[in-house]
Amino acid sequence: MVTTGAFNGFRHEGVITVPLALEGKKAIVAEVSEAAKGALSVVVADSRGVPVSKMTNLRKQARENGVELRVVRNTLARRALEGTQWECLTESFVGPTLLAFSTDHPGAAARLFKEFAKDDKDFEVKALAYEGEFIPAADIDRLATLPTYDEAIAKLMSVMKEASAGKLVRTLAALRDQKEEAA
Repeated sequence: MVTTGAFNGFRHEGVITVPLALEGKKAIVAEVSEAAKGALSVVVADSRGVPVSKMTNLRKQARENGVELRVVRNTLARRALEGTQWECLTESFVGPTLLAFSTDHPGAAARLFKEFAKDDKDFEVKALAYEGEFIPAADIDRLATLPTYDEAIAKLMSVMKEASAGKLVRTLAALRDQKEEAA
């Protein structure tokens, strides 16, 4: 234990931590539990070694993409996700844990973290979960490549347009053949 003036904290691996009071812990568990209830998917990452400025930028991008980020102690995260569809992630809560809850689109957090990890080698995605299914970090593309609502509609419209154009061509060909037979 390190004591500096009025500050009483613990030093572990060069990081000073302050013990939380029981009420503070309960509040954190409640907040994380509430975020989990509204989430479409969850991504767990380790952001150890990432500069504060980059993390600030990541938080800004997360807000813009409907992703809620939470840095939570592992025991509190386990407690918050206990009994939810995200409980399958608890084994990945080792070391520093950053939780990302996708609220607008199931692939938003995975896409955000995949892009962020390209630029910062210290950032490591540990695991993901979608609809209660554990997804290893190596399979991040399962969620990261899901089309957004607008992309899915555009693909559907494209397929419908091609199908209707094909039908028109077949109809015109049938009319041409019919006229040739009549002549």
